[in-house]
Amino acid sequence: MGDNIGAIRPHFERTVDGRRLVVSREVSAPESIVWDMLVSVEDWPEWGPSVSAVRGVDGKIEAGSRGEVRVGGIWIPFTIETCNDHRWTWRVAGIPATGHRVEAVGIDRCEVAFEIPPLAGPYVVVCVAALRRIDRLATSAKNKQG
Repeated sequence: MGDNIGAIRPHFERTVDGRRLVVSREVSAPESIVWDMLVSVEDWPEWGPSVSAVRGVDGKIEAGSRGEVRVGGIWIPFTIETCNDHRWTWRVAGIPATGHRVEAVGIDRCEVAFEIPPLAGPYVVVCVAALRRIDRLATSAKNKQG
């Protein structure tokens, strides 16, 4: 197996939510660190290029969590639909939005993926930027842990 760290691989995949455009990247950090970043709302503005703030949820999301994200200066409601087995999905303004998942692929390595509804294909650009941020933040967090 080659070194896939940092490689971004867009592809179509059939998920439990139907056919999605998936953008993924291998990260040099444990699955637990990345998962914590994905479910902790205070971290969303750090890794999510389109999210500047979150309100209505304290701490970590779970299935059924409801709140609002600030995108482009506008507050938009969201609902977390699923959140288990290192995968979560949501609806933003009532519309099915990206799925988020992380999977261990080795010692201190994991793959992070965003599942994008096909009609939201241009959102790939935002997800690629988010994957780069997650890689940087997770690697830094891993290094701080020792």
